[in-house]
Amino acid sequence: MSVSIYAYVCIYNFMSTSIDERRKISALVSIKQEHPLDFLRIIYEGAVAGAAAGVVVETALYPIDTIKTRLQAVRGGGKIILKGLYSGLAGNIAGVLPASAIFVGVYEPAKQKLLKSLPENLSALAHLTAGALGGAASSIVRVPTEVVKQRMQTGQFISAPNAVRAIVAKEGFRGLYAGYGSFLLRDLPFDAIQFCIYEQLRMGYKIAAKRELNDPENAIIGAFAGAFTGAITTPLDVIKTRLMVQGPANQYKGIYDCVGTIMKEEGPSAFLKGIGPRVLWISVGGSIFFGVLEKTKQLLAQRRLPHQNSNSVKSD
Repeated sequence: MSVSIYAYVCIYNFMSTSIDERRKISALVSIKQEHPLDFLRIIYEGAVAGAAAGVVVETALYPIDTIKTRLQAVRGGGKIILKGLYSGLAGNIAGVLPASAIFVGVYEPAKQKLLKSLPENLSALAHLTAGALGGAASSIVRVPTEVVKQRMQTGQFISAPNAVRAIVAKEGFRGLYAGYGSFLLRDLPFDAIQFCIYEQLRMGYKIAAKRELNDPENAIIGAFAGAFTGAITTPLDVIKTRLMVQGPANQYKGIYDCVGTIMKEEGPSAFLKGIGPRVLWISVGGSIFFGVLEKTKQLLAQRRLPHQNSNSVKSD
């Protein structure tokens, strides 16, 4: 993730409408009281759509992520191995499913509540805050998944179960959360900025075009948001990778020590290692994620409509 979930984003019905349409919705909400189950439905549909989108992105682009990790992990002029580019995919998918579900499941209701309570001119703040909340909530699952994935990508283990057992045996349970601080340092601003850029661009484009956006347009906006955010957060990603893959050797004592050591031994350019694969991975992944997310939400909404119509007929 970080499209992945990383990654990782968002096409949602409320922010898919124009400002005038949102005012109409707000008026309707004030007239008709929301059903208590609506909040649970928002969480459920967001979780299902997020999980589906996360799995598709991870599976399709995993080799690029592996190359990026190996570029960032190697110190100095070490050789990059291009074998086993799918190492750790199965274990990663097992973690991406719940992590993506948690992320979108938290983001959507948080965004909805914030948009209703904040003035319309502060919608960007709602997106930023909701993205950060989603990232913080999903980090409980994302960090162990990322630690195991990246150590397998760098050839330290051959299977996820072996990796988990070895890490816990040598480093304790906290070893699964190695680099947790650096992960939050990277992903909270990443998720917040990416979601905000995507949603704001999409809102502005829809208002200017006075119509719904088509799939290619959604993909282009998602790719731009991912590429821009991925590029500016690459130094933070390098720090996170180094701390996560170091294992019990403890080459770095923490974030500040990691930054100082890299600067001293490799120079400032080391903080841009893997920027090419990272930008490619997140831009393409962003367009795929948004597309799958939207389609999944549409299917869920279409399945829900007949049930709602039948209920309304009965009530009449």
